[in-house]
Amino acid sequence: MTHPKNLIAAIDIGTTKIVTVLGRINEKQKVEILGLSKTESTGVRRGVVLNIEETVNAIKKTVEEVRASTGEDFTNVYVGIAGQHIKSVRNRTHIHRDSYDDEITQEDVDALIADMYKLNIDIGEEIIHVLPQNFVVDSETGVKNPVGMFGRRLEGNFHIVIGQITSARNIEKCVSRVGFKVNSLVLEPLASAKAVLTEDEKEAGVALVDIGGGTTDVAVYYDGVIRHTAVIPFGGFVVTQDIKEGCSILMRQAELLKVQYGSALGDIANDDKVVTIPGISGREPKEISFKNLAYIIQSRMEEIIDAVTFEIESSGYIEKLSAGIVITGGGALLRHLSQLVRFRTGMDVRIGFPGEHISGEMSEEINQPMYATSIGLILKGYEMDQAAVIDSVPEMKDNDEIMDSEPKNEQEVKDGEKEEKKKNKQKTGIFDTLKKTITDIFEENDAQI
Repeated sequence: MTHPKNLIAAIDIGTTKIVTVLGRINEKQKVEILGLSKTESTGVRRGVVLNIEETVNAIKKTVEEVRASTGEDFTNVYVGIAGQHIKSVRNRTHIHRDSYDDEITQEDVDALIADMYKLNIDIGEEIIHVLPQNFVVDSETGVKNPVGMFGRRLEGNFHIVIGQITSARNIEKCVSRVGFKVNSLVLEPLASAKAVLTEDEKEAGVALVDIGGGTTDVAVYYDGVIRHTAVIPFGGFVVTQDIKEGCSILMRQAELLKVQYGSALGDIANDDKVVTIPGISGREPKEISFKNLAYIIQSRMEEIIDAVTFEIESSGYIEKLSAGIVITGGGALLRHLSQLVRFRTGMDVRIGFPGEHISGEMSEEINQPMYATSIGLILKGYEMDQAAVIDSVPEMKDNDEIMDSEPKNEQEVKDGEKEEKKKNKQKTGIFDTLKKTITDIFEENDAQI
């Protein structure tokens, strides 16, 4: 459902933050952000809602702030979903069409997609997305869009994203308790990819790595098509926890240390620089060296990078990713992270900013990797809205007939019905005559025998 002003609202429910954003797509096909609000997330762990009440309060706070700052009322939202329960599988299906002479239509493709939603999955799971990868028309392989082609057998290869029903329902429950309707749940790495990847990168082959607070999301593209998605159940939060335990300090102090002085490469951190942390409840302050801090961060980041590399290898496309890796999410701004990823994987690396897709007064403020998912949700929401509009328009197969048709009066309707009956009677007469002729022939043959 689209807003009368074509506004699109999205909520990114993360482990460390909850973001509500309201925007629209302008004539240049860029996101114009009208309002944005961010607050701390306390009810979510590793992308899964564990405390409904805390999550509802956080969503309510951000929504009210966006409404107050924009003066706009909105009730339908697109919401991101991630979490360690997310998994993906590949599958294929086919249909046999009646004739070689009819063009393949969108309905044929939709029939394949609908068939994939009937896939047998584990109890307690549901299919979130069915993403077409390519099609086979008769013996023609690697077809990206079969609509308009001729063929008898249509086969499709699909990437299917599966999640736990309870996790999805908890997200929807939190949103509905604030008085909103979830238009659609969108897998977060797909949203982030929409915001920070270029079409050239997707064609050449690229892996998106979105390092959030509770999860690290991975999406692999090749030849312009999604090939693999995965959610790794740890992110920036475990790095902060390691610093807290390694330096015996508070969680908030560990987070500040990571953001302000942290580095992902211990070898190049400054030996003689230290930071002093106030002691807990009047105890002696602590001195922490930049080098020790960097080594704590590096060891955990290497673990995350290795898990990402495993997922990329699992996709089967690690040798084909000419565009390398694009890192985004809040964790992407960690100093020297791109160098560590490049060293660890041997692949080209860049940091992904959503700036290419945004415009307006707030573009500078929101052009941060941490907002990649939020911007991507707006873009995916627009894409889904457009698809819904196209689906709601009647098929223009008999375009001339539709254009010429006007409301008819009662007499015209009666005349039309009479004409239809006359045609049917004529058809019946022809078939009766034909039937009689055939019967006569057989009777004549029987008489001769």
